[in-house]
Amino acid sequence: MNKYILLIGLLGTGIFAHTQRLSQAQRDSIYQLTVADFEQMKEQLGISIPNRPGPSGDPSAPNAANSDESKVRSYDLPDPLRFDNGKPVQSSKEWWSKRRPEIVEHFDREIYGRVPKNVPSVTWQVLSEKDTTIGSWPIVEKRLKGVVDNSSYPDLSVEIELLIATPASATEKVPLVLEFGFINWPFGPRPDQSASILSSNEPGWKEQLISRGWGYAIIVPHSIQADNGAGLRAGIIGLTNQGKTRTPEQWGALRAWAWGASRAMDYFEVDDDIDAKRVAIEGLSRYGKAAAVTLAYDDRFSIGFIGSSGAGGLKILRRNFGESVENLASSGEYHWFCGNFIKYASTHTADDLPVDAHQLVALCAPRPVFISLGSPVVEGNWIDAKGNFLAGVHAGPVYELLGKKGLSNNSFPPLGTAMTEGDIAYRQHAGGHTTGPNWSTWIAWACRYWGDCGF
Repeated sequence: MNKYILLIGLLGTGIFAHTQRLSQAQRDSIYQLTVADFEQMKEQLGISIPNRPGPSGDPSAPNAANSDESKVRSYDLPDPLRFDNGKPVQSSKEWWSKRRPEIVEHFDREIYGRVPKNVPSVTWQVLSEKDTTIGSWPIVEKRLKGVVDNSSYPDLSVEIELLIATPASATEKVPLVLEFGFINWPFGPRPDQSASILSSNEPGWKEQLISRGWGYAIIVPHSIQADNGAGLRAGIIGLTNQGKTRTPEQWGALRAWAWGASRAMDYFEVDDDIDAKRVAIEGLSRYGKAAAVTLAYDDRFSIGFIGSSGAGGLKILRRNFGESVENLASSGEYHWFCGNFIKYASTHTADDLPVDAHQLVALCAPRPVFISLGSPVVEGNWIDAKGNFLAGVHAGPVYELLGKKGLSNNSFPPLGTAMTEGDIAYRQHAGGHTTGPNWSTWIAWACRYWGDCGF
């Protein structure tokens, strides 16, 4: 096995998934391989000009991202209820049979990429099961490994890491929230998970769920696909490509992580402890993007909790506020998307996108989705809280066509306002880059759909 395959194989298994664990030489190798992959994709696309640079997330930088609403340019959004040929969608039947597939095709081809038809099967193995506690609550905790069949290309292996916890007192199947996250914290000492910016006595999200009689699960994204361009020839993407580079329409890491969540759902459907009809997907930041993609593409997830997903998630990409398409399509983040997306930072612009974030929300309809953001003072404006809100607003007509309710009004609400009357919900909490302060609001809202809250 050559040096390249060895390095990306380690990336794909998650052994070196985080640069904090790497030597400088290994970091340099990952950077060089990433740039090389990025450049070869541009060659495939026939792009010879440099990408336009994205704005800086540093407010004091000369090229700081716009954070002034008065400087947001005008833009036109594609109508989710109007076909590409300009004709209006007349019924829910036309939405399901024609318009929705049309939107999915655009996301597949231009943004998130296509999942290959030859993706191998996953076999789930229970590694351990034990009685333990989370806070003061007794739970049954299982650790699992999803082994991906690599018989077509034995040089690479993929083993998906999954943890499941259910209340020890449960006598029947329980609802469950699946989070994209970490089982073993990779960034040094783990912060106090029970702490809250609002109160040091605020219980953590796991305790809040268990206390309601619900369960939680954590799936580890980097065990599915590494979070860098160098890893695109490893992980599940590399395995299906047998170690070769992607073509421009093939999937990126976000779609790969969502694929992994769907394989976890396969397991939930045969686990006697879990009510697979009541499973939510949750994630923050890049994992908020992955959670949104998961909910949009897999209708077995009944509800979503999308945290600070920003550009590439639920932020309107045409809005020049905070992070931009140019940031996403750079060598640092292009691997989240298909290769075709790179052209929107070079030969094309965001205005040329056939779809935008409101249509990703629309693909989740009629299932409920909660859009969570933090304070602009604490989290900053990079995520563009209003841009996420507007995605919910402009997805509303699709929910209404399907007999559901969108956001309660179209006016951007004051910080802390819980807009939870509809099947699209929104709240911008007073904290930073976290879903933490919104968990209790989300749980109360989700009870409307899941019924018994364990009281």
